[in-house]
Amino acid sequence: MIRFLKQFKILLVVLSVLSIVIIASFYTVLKPKKILPIYTPSMVNPELVDSTVQYVAKNHHIADFSFINQNGKVITQKEYEGKIYVADFFFTTCQSICPVMTMNMSWLQDKIKNNPKVMLLSHSVTPDIDSVPVLKKYAIDKGAIDGKWNLVTGDKKQIYYIARKSYLAVKTGKPEELYDMVHTENFVLVDTKRRVRGFYDGTKQEQVKQLLNDIEFLCQEQ
Repeated sequence: MIRFLKQFKILLVVLSVLSIVIIASFYTVLKPKKILPIYTPSMVNPELVDSTVQYVAKNHHIADFSFINQNGKVITQKEYEGKIYVADFFFTTCQSICPVMTMNMSWLQDKIKNNPKVMLLSHSVTPDIDSVPVLKKYAIDKGAIDGKWNLVTGDKKQIYYIARKSYLAVKTGKPEELYDMVHTENFVLVDTKRRVRGFYDGTKQEQVKQLLNDIEFLCQEQ
């Protein structure tokens, strides 16, 4: 009798282990695989997109660019070649959402500072005011790391077009003022192929944390 119970106990243990393995296998197979979308202009709020590209539904990439960073260095797409990066738009005298966005970008920089695959890129929407010395002081105050986080100024027309034709992230300002821009709270995630992979509210810590998770996901994917 005792021998029979021992055999029955072993059978129960085997069946229990087998059940766990089967359930785990089903969970692995049925669990949705994480996918980050590849954004095109047709998928984004038209207010944030230049009218010339609003209906583009495939093969959208960040255009070539050339700006000047806080150190007076020319920054082009070459500095970001093969990198995952986060872009945003700001201005140094902004007293509304910029301080929170910059604080969160600084937090993000701290999390990715030792990851050579990831960089940051902040564009001034008031480049006539945000000269190199102004950006340099702002960068020092906010703890921007040279080579990791570029804060750039340049030709207003170029910044306007890359904001609305490439990053799909900035609204227009006064209709009567050519190339006027109203920056948004968007942090834009760009992959190594210069494709837009996500938009995040840079004023909300929980969304910036999600951005960090998605950066880590892209690092593994690419």
